[in-house]
This record gives sequence, C-alpha cells and structure tokens, in this order.
Amino acid sequence: QVQLVESGGGLVQAGGSLRLSCAASGRAFSRYIMGWFRQAPGKDREFVAAIDWSGGMTYYADSVKGRFTISRDNAKSTVFLQMNSLKPEDTAVYYCAAGSKFGYSVVRRADEYSYWGQGTQVTVSS
Repeated sequence: QVQLVESGGGLVQAGGSLRLSCAASGRAFSRYIMGWFRQAPGKDREFVAAIDWSGGMTYYADSVKGRFTISRDNAKSTVFLQMNSLKPEDTAVYYCAAGSKFGYSVVRRADEYSYWGQGTQVTVSS
C-alpha cells in the first residue's frame, strides 16, 4: 500500500510558475513509476507527465511539453512537477499516481496506476 499526498497548488497569474510536490509513504517509493494527471471541471482526467523508477526517463503530454518538468527524489519519497509559463487552460485539480509499468502508451492510461493522491487545485488567472 502506498499513500500519496499532493501539495503546492494555488492561484497564479498566467505566465507564472508553481511547483507541485507529492509525498509518498508506505511501500518502497523507488519501486513505482510516478505520474501526474489533471482534471478540469466537466472534463475527463488527462495525463500530464510520468517518470520512471530512477528518474532517468520521462514522458509529457504535448500540451505541457517544454513548460512542465517532472522529477523525483527517491531518498525523500517525493515526486515534483515544476510548472512554468502557466496558462488559464492549465487550471485543474492535479493528481499524482503510482504505477508499475513504464512505456509511452501505458503511462498515459489512468487505469494503469494503482495508487492516487487526493489532488491539489491549480488555478491560473488570465
């Protein structure tokens, strides 16, 4: 069992930055690949970014590539999402998730993740 707790969300103006954190407890953090998803009101949950067990490989949604950076610190059992050049369309609840498979297609599927955090709200004003 893994417990995930996100933090770092808030209200920011367009063009600004936020850094989300997701702290894990429970079973060995380094056993899991980690992903970030987001869900805007009235929309489906969508993939944002994923990182492999060691942090050596990452994938991003096209909509955030070049603006967002996912990273992890296995010693601190934490995964991060640095979000720069934020746009109003980035407004959503952001969730971190833990899974066991890593690949271009599999990381984009929410049903491939076993554990989820409660989410943190990010609001970008225009």
